[in-house]
Amino acid sequence: MPADSATPPADAAPLALSTLTTMRVGGVPERLVEPATEAELVQTARAVWRSGDEWLLLGGGSNTVASDEVFEGTVIRVATRGVEKLPSTAGRVRLRVQAGEPWDELVALAVRSGWAGIEALSGIPGSVGAAPVQNIGAYGQELSSVLSAIDFLDRDSGEVRHIFADELGLGYRTSALKRGLLGVVLAVELELDAADSELSGGAPSAPVRYAQLADSLAVGIGERVPLAELRRSVLALRASKGMVLDATDLDSVSAGSFFTNPIVSENYARTLPGGAPRWPMTPPEPDIVTPLNANTPARAPSLGGDYVVKLSAAWLIEQAGIHRGFALPGSRAAISSKHTLAITNRGGATAVEIVQLATFVQLRVQSEFGITLQPEPVLVGLAL
Repeated sequence: MPADSATPPADAAPLALSTLTTMRVGGVPERLVEPATEAELVQTARAVWRSGDEWLLLGGGSNTVASDEVFEGTVIRVATRGVEKLPSTAGRVRLRVQAGEPWDELVALAVRSGWAGIEALSGIPGSVGAAPVQNIGAYGQELSSVLSAIDFLDRDSGEVRHIFADELGLGYRTSALKRGLLGVVLAVELELDAADSELSGGAPSAPVRYAQLADSLAVGIGERVPLAELRRSVLALRASKGMVLDATDLDSVSAGSFFTNPIVSENYARTLPGGAPRWPMTPPEPDIVTPLNANTPARAPSLGGDYVVKLSAAWLIEQAGIHRGFALPGSRAAISSKHTLAITNRGGATAVEIVQLATFVQLRVQSEFGITLQPEPVLVGLAL
């Protein structure tokens, strides 16, 4: 396609978004384009933007819940693939990974190759290009710990930018890409550990940081295990929650966790029952010990006021009276039978049914705890 083309290409018969997303809902877009190379992706996106069409960027479709109505615009499905090794220092490996590469295939490659840093992110569906948008994380690892930069096609300027990770405002399930920086992630650059030392049974993982994972591996927090062993444990944990795509498991017909864990003040967290899971996001200041009759040194001013704490959305949902497998009467959408944080399509559910159940969950939690749960998936033509 010429670089100055003003009309985006279109497939003759676009597929419905229900066939391209893991939630299996969504109507047929007016146009669906699937650029095969990075250069074609850049050209296609620029042409779509010049046309003035509404547009939707779609990767693996694991974090998208779309209306069943026709999408009046162009869906750009990112399918570009490739992993390139970049020059790196001893004991490290740097990778440039194209946006359409399936995330879990990248993790599997890293584990086979003895590269540590993303093994706890095994089993997360979707594409590599979507990973920095959400700053994906699981079992004590986050993308932000290994992401060095992205190549990004900027919607406003139409130019390709190389953006370093510290410019992306990465936080818990958020980034500048989610907060208004519009465009297309073309590739990500990662830096992983490629240490020469090996444990019995394979190259060592990064230190285990998550209690549930440590328990499943029968190790202590901070210990290392062979990469392949850690990957197997993570996949087993995710499968037990219906969080691994499996054509035989209706609980995996979902968008993964439908709500993010809420971040609240420490003062609010103290009002919850003692058994409520909570994880401090900002550590408290240490006690200061001073000699008798000495002046107490001044503390540095607090930048954020009260300390903040992450709560468990799943716990809040359960305590609000919504159990695993719950469904509204007559609805084909249901809470997963394995994990209350996932909303599933039990077969033929509509997008409206998904949203109705999500709204009901929101209202119950809000009524019980005064917290409004925020959806994690991208809602297209829908609102809670």
